Amino acid sequence: MKLKFKIGEQDYTFSSNNYYDISIPLQFNGEQPNIYDVEEAESRAYEKDGFIGDTRRGGGCNFEKVSMITHCNGTHTECIGHLTHKRFSIQEQLKDSLIPASLISISPEKASDNSDQYEPAKEEADCFISKQTLEEALVTHISGFNKALIIRTIPNEHSKMKRRYMEKEPPYFSLEAMAFLVELGVDHLLVDLPSVDRTFDDGKLNAHHIFWNIKAGEHEALSDAYLDKTITEMIFVPDQIADGNYLLNLQIAPFVADAAPSRPLIYPLEQQKN
Repeated sequence: MKLKFKIGEQDYTFSSNNYYDISIPLQFNGEQPNIYDVEEAESRAYEKDGFIGDTRRGGGCNFEKVSMITHCNGTHTECIGHLTHKRFSIQEQLKDSLIPASLISISPEKASDNSDQYEPAKEEADCFISKQTLEEALVTHISGFNKALIIRTIPNEHSKMKRRYMEKEPPYFSLEAMAFLVELGVDHLLVDLPSVDRTFDDGKLNAHHIFWNIKAGEHEALSDAYLDKTITEMIFVPDQIADGNYLLNLQIAPFVADAAPSRPLIYPLEQQKN
């Protein structure tokens, strides 16, 4: 099915069966990305009173119990409830279904070589995404596609699909970079990193706080907090997908929780002559 929509004065079309899936498939009991060396996502056949939920073991059907840590085991989308005492849920806070989106590729830089800041203070080995890097990547950006921003970091190694992030600390966002994205009007941020913040930051999560407009060190969503914004982490964007404008369908499991496993789909667009 081909659909048509308009942004500003420009018409675009997309095909509903032509899309890229930029999630990392979660292989229970198999290779999967991991941060903080948490328990791996796993599944096992349910067994009780002689019932076995495994056809290979004589059961009539497959019936498994699964366990996972949503924030650490794979592609997930989180809401403001990640920071607040109040239990906001992603199932309620994600209100957009088809979202104009921009995909950009950027190379994180050595944090000590840039004047951008982070709290706690930058360390010598840190790499981050700076405001200048984002500005340069978005210099030809079409403003109508800033509701969602998808960031592919370079090098774009396939090992992101199963990376153990405690072996080498990943890049993060400088505070100025995150403030720039808020100013740009980004409501949905998708990254191929395990977090927008540094792995060990004394639990401050200041980049998250800036994105949702919650005062640093606080856990209350005041009237000016950005309740409906989302962050999606641990995506993977293959090299064959070109930078540019897309339509994003951010699919999530309907968890009543601050985060849920997600499956972001992006649809290539055709620009129509007016």
